[in-house]
Amino acid sequence: MASTSLGASILVSHCSSAPEFQVSGMRLVFGYKAFGCRTSRRGFRVRCESKIQEKELRRCSPFLERLSLPREAALSSNEWKSVPDIWRSSVEKYGDRVAVVDPYHDPPSTFTYRQLEQEILDFVEGLRVVGVKADEKIALFADNSCRWLVADQGIMATGAVNVVRGSRSSVEELLQIYCHSESVALVVDNPEFFNRIAESFSYKAAPKFVILLWGEKSSLVTAGRHTPVYSYNEIKKFGQERRAKFARSNDSGKYEYEYIDPDDIATIMYTSGTTGNPKGVMLTHQNLLHQIRNLSDFVPAEAGERFLSMLPSWHAYERACEYFIFTCGVEQKYTSIRFLKDDLKRYQPHYLISVPLVYETLYSGIQKQISASSPARKFLALTLIKVSLAYTEMKRVYEGLCLTKNQKPPMYIVSLVDWLWARVVAFFLWPLHMLAEKLVHRKIRSSIGITKAGVSGGGSLPMHVDKFFEAIGVNVQNGYGLTETSPVVSARRLRCNVLGSVGHPIKDTEFKIVDHETGTVLPPGSKGIVKVRGPPVMKGYYKNPLATKQVIDDDGWFNTGDMGWITPQHSTGRSRSCGGVIVLEGRAKDTIVLSTGENVEPLEIEEAAMRSNLIQQIVVIGQDASLIFCSQDQRRLGAIVIPNKEAAEGAAKQKISPVDSEVNELSKETITSMVYEELRKWTSQCSFQVGPVLIVDEPFTIDNGLMTPTMKIRRDKVVDQYKNEIERLYK
Repeated sequence: MASTSLGASILVSHCSSAPEFQVSGMRLVFGYKAFGCRTSRRGFRVRCESKIQEKELRRCSPFLERLSLPREAALSSNEWKSVPDIWRSSVEKYGDRVAVVDPYHDPPSTFTYRQLEQEILDFVEGLRVVGVKADEKIALFADNSCRWLVADQGIMATGAVNVVRGSRSSVEELLQIYCHSESVALVVDNPEFFNRIAESFSYKAAPKFVILLWGEKSSLVTAGRHTPVYSYNEIKKFGQERRAKFARSNDSGKYEYEYIDPDDIATIMYTSGTTGNPKGVMLTHQNLLHQIRNLSDFVPAEAGERFLSMLPSWHAYERACEYFIFTCGVEQKYTSIRFLKDDLKRYQPHYLISVPLVYETLYSGIQKQISASSPARKFLALTLIKVSLAYTEMKRVYEGLCLTKNQKPPMYIVSLVDWLWARVVAFFLWPLHMLAEKLVHRKIRSSIGITKAGVSGGGSLPMHVDKFFEAIGVNVQNGYGLTETSPVVSARRLRCNVLGSVGHPIKDTEFKIVDHETGTVLPPGSKGIVKVRGPPVMKGYYKNPLATKQVIDDDGWFNTGDMGWITPQHSTGRSRSCGGVIVLEGRAKDTIVLSTGENVEPLEIEEAAMRSNLIQQIVVIGQDASLIFCSQDQRRLGAIVIPNKEAAEGAAKQKISPVDSEVNELSKETITSMVYEELRKWTSQCSFQVGPVLIVDEPFTIDNGLMTPTMKIRRDKVVDQYKNEIERLYK
């Protein structure tokens, strides 16, 4: 019988008493008088031949499929071998608790932990029925939903590798990822998405089959299509029927099970491509399990708490956090940018896991709401918030949570005076801070809805946003990581939430800072390239050993490409409680080198500029942002700015008579002048000032390709798109 499942067949037989040695290619095969031989993929494979029975080899997640321990046996996290193993532990602890609520898909879905596990088991078996085999690459192009989670875990549990991306990516990018990863089949979000990519894929990729997670096959464009298409429910039905057959007739005895190894590749995740083409990051089950086992050090989630999920599930940050929280018994609710504001109020989540842009948007919304109130209310709110900012600043001083690069600690007497002064100032500010808490902060927190903490990752959190949320009593924990590091390698803990930092390293992970040119290891407080080593570091880039070698050295150190420093350890002073935390200061590739030889970090200027209500988006440029910047006159920094026209018109009305027609439609020169004034105001404390400004109307978005799917601006694409305008700007 031909093998229709995972890998080669296992033959079990009654043989002669003397061993029979055979050679098959490079594999040594032994024949013995035995029944039911155990097999291993590592090293030699032992195979007994027979005319009696033929067994098919399946790779599987042992604990998910109840193949390793008795059903009643308890399972600890140290026993997990693959990511899908987590579901058995969760069902044992939280079986009847609600795991996921997905209200915005048709049909709306709610699953308990027990029901979710059964969904995954049905999907796993359904995938085997339609021919999914171990080590095959299956492209999962869809957005976050409960069915995405089921498909993701189902593919992993067969021993296959899922290749993930969102539905908003371009057809060209999706096709490139599909072909480069050597995927053989496609799991997509819905008929509308499939119809958009079907023609290109049918001619250039030809998947063996397609699975629709949502929607009906009747909505598909069928002209010229020969690829089998299955709905989510069909795959589930196949799996249910096969599992029922196993239960009735013990057909499962026809299979020999081989366990997924922790070092097997679980997923290939393509980088967002902020600079250059995306690369396929190979993450193993062990990489992801390290995240699952250790993120509780930073996010102390408890059973029954609510999480709000709005980031793409295929993104490493959201993905690792989801796996982790499902081991804690939490209830996850799916939302999106469109529904986020309402869902924050409706669900009052304990945690929101998101990117800095979301917190910046919340901050801007609060500022806008305050500005729209009556003059008296506005003055009171802004004054009390300023008091709270001063109070929390003093509180950080006497608690020892202020960053410093100084390697030498201050004298004890200086530290004592500093501590006493901070305590005295905080004491006098405390009554006003409590008044602000009662009159302003509670209302703001109620409108935001985050009851425990917001976790920020995937980019730099602006300092003014960080300080604002601290002042109003909203915990925001900033973390750090890359797709190549599974992703979290450091984060701020609630008990040591050092503003301006990305916290302490995750367990078993090492950091070092090296000189950009010489590679020499730098002492604490010195800025250089951040390197990381430990269990989160990827296996490598798929089919790209040269790129892998460029970022991971022989000792296992991964070059993050980020600039940063490690805070020195002090026993006294205002930095005594934050020794060893990591501080980032931009990407090495983003550094602008002026013709004077000076290095400029654009992130500092951009963060300062974004404090202006008139500036919606900004990209700071310099002479090395494009090849056109080569003259000696181009020593100044420039900026590409997307203005907030509504705010600009509001500001203009305060200066110009309302009957003036210019207010109704501000000229580009007027807006440029106003933006330039705002830049001078907000970046006055920065090391460098912005010179010429290019005002553009079209925002940087995911849809126009100027932002990554995780909402980071693609600097190179922005500069390339406006190359001619920038050239004229400097003439």
